[in-house]
Amino acid sequence: MPRGSRIDAVGAVHHIMVRGIERRKIFDSDADRDHFLHRMGEILLDTGTTCFAWSLMPNHFHLLLRTGNVPVSTVMRRLLTGYAICFNRSRRRHGHLFQNRFKSILCQEDSYLLELVRYIHLNPLRTGLVKSIQELDAYPYSGHGTLMGGFRKSWQETDDILKLFGSKPVLARRTYRQFVEQGIEQGRRNDLAGGGLIRSAGGWEGLKQKREEGQYQRSDERILGDSDFVSEVLEKTKEDLTKSQKLKSKGMDVDKIALHVSRLMGLAVEDVWVAGKQQHIVNARSLLCYWAVRELGVSMSSLSRRLGISLPAISKSVVRGKQLAEDNEFKLA
Repeated sequence: MPRGSRIDAVGAVHHIMVRGIERRKIFDSDADRDHFLHRMGEILLDTGTTCFAWSLMPNHFHLLLRTGNVPVSTVMRRLLTGYAICFNRSRRRHGHLFQNRFKSILCQEDSYLLELVRYIHLNPLRTGLVKSIQELDAYPYSGHGTLMGGFRKSWQETDDILKLFGSKPVLARRTYRQFVEQGIEQGRRNDLAGGGLIRSAGGWEGLKQKREEGQYQRSDERILGDSDFVSEVLEKTKEDLTKSQKLKSKGMDVDKIALHVSRLMGLAVEDVWVAGKQQHIVNARSLLCYWAVRELGVSMSSLSRRLGISLPAISKSVVRGKQLAEDNEFKLA
């Protein structure tokens, strides 16, 4: 069965899991892990992506991210591609480092945020990398230690999480730690890491009970949440898809977007395609990138080739173009 397209939106919370190809190691040393975290931190800050939780295992890692203006697929492409290139180069290695594409589950924040923070941060203890909650407190490759105040990561969001446990930091950390400790005996939770309908219903027993009561849940492997949340997300995705389809049905393409931008900005259409550092050229190309990617659904890789600039540059242009369109009330006709 073909895999469904990724579901994303500004402000969406994603539980992301990435494994090494054939479950091989992706981190051989602390130097690898430190390099990965440095690279990830720069990308998260650059893209305005919030990180609530994370943990690094020898052959996989987990992240809990909230999307900013840059799609989660772009964030992960930058992170995985950059790290894989450095990993391979340092070992004179060739080939894929990661298993297929990353797994991403869009999560219902109110119901699952804290459960996922706890589940992700307990990974080192659950897999035996550390032997106790005390060792986990001091473990540098899980976000738990940062929430406990032992490490500082400017890219990890701690205030929003700790405020859910108390208004005073000392008390909040103590309560948070108790919450994490209570989750140790739960072990691996398939309801948080996979299972679609089963996950959303609270396991097989929950699903069976709901069906006996005549309740039928709407589900999707890409979403962690109740039936209403799943429906809401899928309807929103459908609306976005319909908008793109309508534009294409009216003959809209990248060249027509460029023409529209040139008229808005008072430029010759050729100038939109020519690289330049002048502000009016940068603004025009940013609008082009934003409308092409977000409104028309053009892939950033194809736009990268067309404009002759890198994927990270396209990503930044999309963010800049969105702000420009909103500030000036520009619309794509």
